[in-house]
Amino acid sequence: MSETDRKHMAHALGLGRRGMGKCWPNPAVGCVIVKDGRVVGRGWTQPGGRPHAEPEALSMAGEAARGATAYVTLEPCSHHGQTPPCAEALIKAGVARVVAAVSDSDPRVSGQGFEMLRAAGVEVETGVCAEEALHDLNGFFLKTEQGRPWVTLKLAMSVDGRIATATGESQWITGPAARRAVHALRNTHDAVMVGGGTARADDPSLTVRGFGAVKQPVRVVVSRFLDLPLMGQLARTAKEVPVWICHGPNANSEALQTWRGLGAELLPCRLTGGRVDPAALMSALGAAGLTRVFCEGGGQLAASLLAADLVDELHVFTAGMALGAEGHPGIGALGVDRLAHAPRFSLVDSSVEGEDIHHVWRRTAEL
Repeated sequence: MSETDRKHMAHALGLGRRGMGKCWPNPAVGCVIVKDGRVVGRGWTQPGGRPHAEPEALSMAGEAARGATAYVTLEPCSHHGQTPPCAEALIKAGVARVVAAVSDSDPRVSGQGFEMLRAAGVEVETGVCAEEALHDLNGFFLKTEQGRPWVTLKLAMSVDGRIATATGESQWITGPAARRAVHALRNTHDAVMVGGGTARADDPSLTVRGFGAVKQPVRVVVSRFLDLPLMGQLARTAKEVPVWICHGPNANSEALQTWRGLGAELLPCRLTGGRVDPAALMSALGAAGLTRVFCEGGGQLAASLLAADLVDELHVFTAGMALGAEGHPGIGALGVDRLAHAPRFSLVDSSVEGEDIHHVWRRTAEL
């Protein structure tokens, strides 16, 4: 692969990331069209999943697309859905060459887009910046192949791993720069998720703030009994920004009716060990279309996801304060009795956010 191809694919990847959190259940794809060394069109998957990246870029390019090279982060679709196939659009526009990062694992596409292009005489090259594209699109692939979304777990803790004092005070352990970074992360996910305990203790809004008018993520609360405050921020705004509540099969019927009347979507999940089963939880969210979920705790929910090996990426914000053993731990009991059995992650990034440290960890054996 040439450096020119890598440069243009990096551009397409950057465009694709603009759609993260806004186009589910579709993948966040980027496309750049280049003619005679000049970018003549660019696009990314639009909010709600349509239009796709390729028609957006082709619309900008117009007649300049004829004989051009299209760089696209995912194999162009080949099936007729709510929109015509993107492979067909590229052929009709007269594109001479398509460079794709990765193939699509969706059985409706899976190589057929490339076949359609080649059959029409379009030169096809694949594998350019594949590792980066696989990471960006992992949520879409997980939902397609395993029926669950990508899970990012965020922890904002003291240096001794506490998320609240003994009395439950938690706002704010980290500073404004770290909190802004968290809002930026929320903005790249389809949903923000917390456990029922966090919803009761903090009365969070779970919205993206400080980034202008953006498509808000779904707010997901995991609550076995649905015993959540009916006068809290989530209840008051459920008809404005989606609230999904994942509950057990024995949730109170009156609470179910009340939350449904408030505008919440209710997702029943089986229980394991008296708690909402984490695998069932992820399957329910995947079936509902989510590809990327940003979990903000609390400790019990974090522990259940880690124990079930369902955390794909970990963002840890550490503040320079100590709260002591009586404080609330960031992660609940895991039952680990040997180091070899502990969940392990590999450090992929480290930065300073104001006076706090931000570490990014990814599962050691990435999917």
